[in-house]
Amino acid sequence: MKEKSPLEALFSMIALTHRFQQTQRTIYATGEDRFENDAEHSFQLALIAWYLIEKQKLPLNKEKVLLYALCHDLPEAYTGDKSFYRTKEEDTSKKELEKEAVKKLLNDHPDFPSLSATITHYEKMLDEESKFVYALDKILPILNIKLDEGRSWEHLKISFEMFYEGKRDKVTHDPTIQEYFLLIVALLKEHPHLFYQKTT
Repeated sequence: MKEKSPLEALFSMIALTHRFQQTQRTIYATGEDRFENDAEHSFQLALIAWYLIEKQKLPLNKEKVLLYALCHDLPEAYTGDKSFYRTKEEDTSKKELEKEAVKKLLNDHPDFPSLSATITHYEKMLDEESKFVYALDKILPILNIKLDEGRSWEHLKISFEMFYEGKRDKVTHDPTIQEYFLLIVALLKEHPHLFYQKTT
């Protein structure tokens, strides 16, 4: 493959950000009649991570956390977003597709090897920073959906029990996020109307 000129490589990276921005998630953008996209989700995750590190005085490498947050979903620019509430088979398929997507990122952007390396390192969750970002990524949608009066839970037919079972174990990767999760659960128990109520 012919090596790209510096300007061609820059255009290619910018095109990747457009592709990422056009990747829709499965939850509504708060207060809007559209779905959230991966780019705004990743920015929000990075900003809230930064906020929590400072507020809670967490002994985490801020640069690592921000890089993980910004690129954690980047493979979805190629694979698309999948619902958090998926079967084991769907989860296995998602992981395989994302491995291929990381290889494609490296192939498409050989002058930026640290991008795919950072994603791979994040996915292995070998450091406290990646565990923190992973756990925070699991509660951020909850907070957004609560602020949006539960629209996405209703749309996806998610009951309180489904929400709790789906998130409970994943937040244990980080003690600070687990504490926030327990606070959120207590709050949501007071607002059962936010969840899908199956009618007979």
